[in-house]
Formats: sequence, C-alpha cells, structure tokens
Amino acid sequence: MGFLKDNGVVYKPVNEIDLSPHSDEVYLYADVKAPRMAGTVARIFVWFLEMKIIGDVLLYFLKKNNRIQKLVSFAVLDESPLYVPLQPYEDVKQREESKCIDSGLTPAEQVQQAKECLQFLDKNLDESFHRWTIMDYSRAYKSQKITPLMVAERLVSAVMQSSAPGTDMSFFINYESRDILKQATESTLRYERGEPISILDGVPIAIKDEIDCMPYPTTGGSKWLHKVRPCKEDACCVKRLRSCGAILVGKTNMHELGAGTSGINPHYGTTRNPYDPNRISGGSSSGSAAVVCAGLCPVALGVDGGGSVRMPAALCGVVGLKPSFGRISYSGVIPWNWTVGMVGILAGTVEDSLIVYAAVSGGAETQQPTMNQQPKLYIPLLKPSNQMSGIKLAKSKEWFNDCSDDIRICCLTALDNLYKCYGWQTVEVTIPDIEAMRLAHYVTIGSECSASFAHYLEKFDKSESGSDVRVALSVYGAFSSRDYLQAQRIRNRQMKIHEKIFGMADVIVTPTVGITAYEIKDDVKKTGELDYVNGASLIRYSIAGNFLGLPAVTVPIGYDKLGLPIGIQFIGKHWSEDMLIQIAYAMEALCKAEYKKPKVYYDLLTEI
Repeated sequence: MGFLKDNGVVYKPVNEIDLSPHSDEVYLYADVKAPRMAGTVARIFVWFLEMKIIGDVLLYFLKKNNRIQKLVSFAVLDESPLYVPLQPYEDVKQREESKCIDSGLTPAEQVQQAKECLQFLDKNLDESFHRWTIMDYSRAYKSQKITPLMVAERLVSAVMQSSAPGTDMSFFINYESRDILKQATESTLRYERGEPISILDGVPIAIKDEIDCMPYPTTGGSKWLHKVRPCKEDACCVKRLRSCGAILVGKTNMHELGAGTSGINPHYGTTRNPYDPNRISGGSSSGSAAVVCAGLCPVALGVDGGGSVRMPAALCGVVGLKPSFGRISYSGVIPWNWTVGMVGILAGTVEDSLIVYAAVSGGAETQQPTMNQQPKLYIPLLKPSNQMSGIKLAKSKEWFNDCSDDIRICCLTALDNLYKCYGWQTVEVTIPDIEAMRLAHYVTIGSECSASFAHYLEKFDKSESGSDVRVALSVYGAFSSRDYLQAQRIRNRQMKIHEKIFGMADVIVTPTVGITAYEIKDDVKKTGELDYVNGASLIRYSIAGNFLGLPAVTVPIGYDKLGLPIGIQFIGKHWSEDMLIQIAYAMEALCKAEYKKPKVYYDLLTEI
C-alpha cells in the first residue's frame, strides 16, 4: 500500500531544538480514534482482523489513524538506530547522601547494608493509616510475639477470603498453601534458634506471573504459555530473595501476556482495586500492586515494559520503582520485550522498595559491548534530617498538564510542598515529540513481542487468548523492518534530548498516569477489553523509563474526589536510583500523614 503512505514528519536536528518553556515545539495530544470494544463486538472485530485480506486493510488503517506512519515509519531524521538503551557506567563522585555497596556481597549482606541506611522511627501517631513494613515484620519476629508461621497462616486465610464469591479480588493466579507454610515453618525455626538470615527472613513477598518462581508454572497471564515454556528454576531476582529468607507466596495475576494497561484478564479474573473493588488495579502488574495495597505483602515483584509497575502502583496507592535498564538481571523472566522490559518493585513504602532493591540488584549479565562492568550500586541514606538541597525538577508544562484536573492539581500541590519544605525548584522545560516516542515504543515492544513469540505461536490456539491480546498480536505482527528501524532512530534522538534535559535539572517530574482507576464493565469477563483511549491516558508518562532505559519511581501523594489514589513520578538519569529513592522518600514524608486505608485490607501483623 505504498501509494497510500503518509508524508513523514521532518524532525529538527537535536542541537537546533529549543528546550526552554518558550519553545515553539508543538505538543501533540494522543489521537486515539479506536472505540472501546468488549464482549460480542470485540469477538466480531477479531474475526475480521484475523481474515487475511480484510485484516491487512484494517491493520493498515489502524497504523495510519494512530499516526505511526507519519511520526515514525516515514519520518525524516538524522539519527542512526539505537537498539539497546544501555548506557556505559560512569564512575561519578559518590554523593554524601549515599553509600556504595561493595561488589561481591551476598544478597543478604546487601540487605544488611540497606538496613543500615534506614532511620528507625516510632509509628507516627499523626498517620491516619500505617502500612506494616519489612522492619515491622522483622522486629515482631525477633520479639517472638508473632512468628512467620502465624503470619503465613493468616495470609493463606486472607487469600482464600479475597477469592470467595462476593469478594473475588483475583489477586493470584497460583499459590500453594503447603509451600507457603513450609517456608514459614523453616523461617520460624531460624528465629527460634536466633539465626534469621536477614531482615527479609519470614517476610511475605509475591511474584508477578511473568517471573519464574518454583514450584509454580509461569503463565504470563495466559492459558497456554506455560505449556510450551516450562518453568525449570527460579529467576535470578527470585533466587536472591529466597536466599534472604523471604517467603515467596505465589504468582500474582496480570494482564494477559502483559499486553494491556488495565489488568483485566478473562482467564484468571480481573484484579480489583482495593480502594474500590469496582475499578481496575491497572496493568500489567495488577496483582502485585493490589496485594501490596491490600496488606497481604509489604513488597511484590513486577515487570515494567511500558509502565507496568508504575501504572498499577499509582492506581493502587503504593510505591513503584523501575530501576535502570541492566541494573537487575532479566534471567528467568519471560523474554518477550528484551530492550524495554525491566524487573521492578512494588512496595507499601519507599523504605521497603530500597530494601528489596538492594536484595535483587546484582547478578545481571553484562551482555552488551557498551558496558564492560557492572555499575556500582549506590543506596541512599534515608534520613529526613539529611535531605538533599538544591534539587531541580524538570517539568514540561503541556505534557505535565495532559491529565485529569484532580491529578494535575494534586501533583502541582506536591511540587509546591517540595519547594516550601526543601527548597527544591521546578524548572520549566519543553520535552518535544512525546507522542512520537510513545508510538516508537509501541512499535518496539510489539516487534520484540512478536519475534519472541514466533516459535510459540505455531502451536498457539488463538481461541485460548482474550480478544484484546489477539488484536495486539495481530498488530504486533504487522510492523515492518522499516517501522522497527525508524523506531530505534527515534530512540536515539530521544536519548540525546533527555541528556540535554538532565543537563538542566536533576530529575524529570510528571504525574504517573493521566487518569485514576476507571470502572470495570460487565462485558469484559470473557473477552477482555479493547480500550485504547484510557490505555493512552494511563501510559502517557511511562514511556521514557522503558524506551530509554531510565530509572523511575512513583509515590502516592493524594486522592481524587472519589477517594482514588494519585501518584507522582520522578524520572532520573541512568544509574541514579539512589537519588530517585531519596527524592521519593522526601516526597512520601510530606504525604504519608494523609494516607487512607483501602476498602479491602488485611492486617497480618497485629497481635491477636
């Protein structure tokens, strides 16, 4: 269909772009024309899409109407392709607010180093709601007022209760009561002997069903993937947690094949938001965010290929940390998006995200020629009295404001508070071509997913997947080599633009999502849901973290008029996790007194 092709955008050379707030760069709002579909309508659309000739025509117009051809495929730009967003490690001067972790330490020793960075405070009586932390569990176990086995028994009971008719939260795809209790019994004996492995010993941690964790199959939220890709051993990040004594409590629910932002899954049920069970928890790490929100675990692991940790974290009112590309080993994670997917951490508090970040960091293979050493691991000293001074936060006005009024006002208030309390300045900038980056990321993640699944799809019965996934796989398979190469050129261009932005400020600040959690409709149960308008609003601020491999963190800062959580996101330079975590901790300190208890919440630690 070359005769129908659009004329592509001609992009300015990066050194000619004005990144000031007075720039003439035009912010393009997402122009998503696809209507919402589910149920019978979705089935009919899929039937047409999978017909050879009609499907090809539909796919062409889907790409055209979403500006992929104009902004990506036929765009004119100077940059060569950049295939992997892995930056060489620069041995920068250590910040006073951080400590360097010696290489060669075990995961448990790294956790001990993280513990020494914490400030131990009594529970703040001004807090309206307090989430139990890893240190709360550790102190309770050492006091012998409660044991890991008691906590495990309560957890199993709570999971069964959450799955009962009338509640049906659909937190987990798989959990084994006997395995959980076995781990808890072993941990209890270690405490009785006075020999806990680390502060993570006996702490329940859930694992997204995209990450290998024995003895469970890894389904990826599907009904078929585990049949052709068996789980043979723990993923590297899971091994590290297990070596610290953590109780691995099962595989959390997720959007099927990670191919969506809502967490709606027609096979294992839709994970519901503990703040309002009639609404989505977000995806694709939906179950991991929800179990932390509901108090079943202080921490869970997720995978973030396009905001899949940060989006559900924001919607469920918890912390979501996505480290730099290459920081955490990807070994044992379903390899469906090699250059944009990263293991991430969902936690009730910034403190807990730091502890688990310390545990799972390391063991990453140095696979790329651009990286000749594993980057040094710095972790921040979490002391409110020792907050960083002079922090500059880059804010691109039109992009920042492209969200609901409640989110915009809440995030602007948060920035005002950071200035009043810490003197941190907001620097107005213009980050160009955000929509082009979103579409280039979509081409990239889709192409990688299609290539990864190619040999599995030969054995794939399409009827085993939801309509939304079948549409996604059809679109992914329609991307050409030109589409992919052009997307990588845009990646290189955006990498250079962001380098210039980081020359103007320490971090970039945005809302985490453009809307709060929306309602789950009755027609999604058997087919899933095609809702690209809400999807674009949810993913709007996530792309740079994945496409460019940048570390990012979301922190809960308030609620909308319906009482639904709102998060703010900080995006940093490569390998700057220590600064991001410290910034997140400072933000959390200003907001946690106003945190609210979810409607669905289980207290596993209070003494009976």
